[in-house]
Amino acid sequence: MNHILVVDDEAEIRSSLEEILHEEGYGVASSATAAEAMVLLDDAQYDVVLLDIWLPDRDGLDVLADIHAQAAETRPEVIIISGHGTIESAVKATKLGAYDFLEKPLSLERTLIVLKNAVEARRLRAENIEFKRQFAAASVLTGESIPMKALRQQIRLMAPTNGRVLIYGESGTGKELIARSIHAESLRRDRVFVGLNCAAIPEAYIEAELFGYRHGAHHGGPPEQRGTLERADGGTLFLDEVGDMSLKTQAKVLSALDEQLFTPVGGTQPLRVDVRLIASTNKNLEEEIAKGNFREDLFYRLNVVPFFVPPLRERKEDIPLLVRDFLNEFGRQYGRARMEISDEALAALAHYHWSGNVRELKNVIERVLILNPRTVRIERKHLPPLTHKAGTRSTEEFSTLQQARDAYEREYILKKIEEARNNVSRAAELLGLERSHLYRKMKALGISVRE
Repeated sequence: MNHILVVDDEAEIRSSLEEILHEEGYGVASSATAAEAMVLLDDAQYDVVLLDIWLPDRDGLDVLADIHAQAAETRPEVIIISGHGTIESAVKATKLGAYDFLEKPLSLERTLIVLKNAVEARRLRAENIEFKRQFAAASVLTGESIPMKALRQQIRLMAPTNGRVLIYGESGTGKELIARSIHAESLRRDRVFVGLNCAAIPEAYIEAELFGYRHGAHHGGPPEQRGTLERADGGTLFLDEVGDMSLKTQAKVLSALDEQLFTPVGGTQPLRVDVRLIASTNKNLEEEIAKGNFREDLFYRLNVVPFFVPPLRERKEDIPLLVRDFLNEFGRQYGRARMEISDEALAALAHYHWSGNVRELKNVIERVLILNPRTVRIERKHLPPLTHKAGTRSTEEFSTLQQARDAYEREYILKKIEEARNNVSRAAELLGLERSHLYRKMKALGISVRE
């Protein structure tokens, strides 16, 4: 329910608005003075304030200024109402932050329309603030290793400029996170960040995704669509895995970069944009140039400032910080209490090679939480058997033969439970065990699965 505060010294208007707004499904409170209104605003949150410009104890525009000075995420929208409306007062109210200005006698139809729009504007403002807060949180680089400290320093130096950045790193190292961090500290941080994964889009569609299309250029689709380049106008465009672009698309990107001008697929009118470009790759582009797979001229346009993201195996001291971040993140996501992890489990994670880098670590932590819904402290027995890239199990993970045997059994049972879609009876059949025997095994190995 949306809540409205009516502030007017005329009892008849307050009573009439309360009755009408209650019928429309709003929660309504009212006051006859500015002092009483400010007390109500301190005690509760309102979506919209209908505020008379003439109040017995204070000028309504002064009250408007006080309301607008409140924190953006909590303050209500304000609609000024007045029986002595003038253009001058309406302009002044708008400059002070009023959503709209209504003249008395109030038109019921117009009042309800303006009120509905103000409620929606308040909702969108709150969502936008929350989105920016989440974006900022998602742009924080975790790690106190020397490579990560150097990377943060490079971001601080480079972010405020418009220089193009090319981020090098293996898959899963967090290249998009680096791009978001650059955007979050740039002069464009209040504008849009748009990403395009060049490796995930079929060759036939990447041009349309990048440049958009007009007039039904794609059969069965909408008559037109804005591409990522157009949507990123004024902000930052992130081209992830740019090394997977075809030579044909590379040529068009090169032209667009040089002139900040492009024509949508099927269109006739060129569009001019102002974007900052950040690209990333897990390939050695100089080798790709030698093979004829990447344009040398595009490489030099992109590679103005190179960033190198270290693989996780080169900054293992950051693993405990990353693990605790992921435990907090997934704990909130799955409604779990604050999670802990034992030193033995952390040591096992630190010894692993992590060929999939941070993404692999994050997936392992999520999997552990999902498969152990009642566990509040992650122990070594809760972790899956961790294997090196070559496929051989690390002997450093286990101090005894029994630990290695238990780890293998646990992983094998988990796989069968997954095959049985968490049906323990079916999993017991697949394993050739009695159901009661499987339950005892699961309890001993720290496996907790709901049928």
